[in-house]
Amino acid sequence: MPSYRVLLAVGSLRPGARPDALLPSAAASAAEHATVEANDIMMVRGEPQLVVRFTGTDDDFALGVGAAVESTVDRLAEVRGARVTRRDGGAWTLVGAA
Repeated sequence: MPSYRVLLAVGSLRPGARPDALLPSAAASAAEHATVEANDIMMVRGEPQLVVRFTGTDDDFALGVGAAVESTVDRLAEVRGARVTRRDGGAWTLVGAA
């Protein structure tokens, strides 16, 4: 089964949201639909980016998971960008917008 990632660039927190809730909420949202393999936060050009890696049956399924994760995170923080990628050998290929 292919491995996918949803990557979300996040900005300001919504009122009442806690920063330590973002990644667990993103991973839990993905886990409602797919098997989560890993999750992490990385800094990209000084901006935090959430990364949730999961398995999926195909690209359309992965885009659906990505959209669900984006919706969940958007309730907690401004989402400045989202994308879904698929692992192709040793590289990650853009699937489409989440």
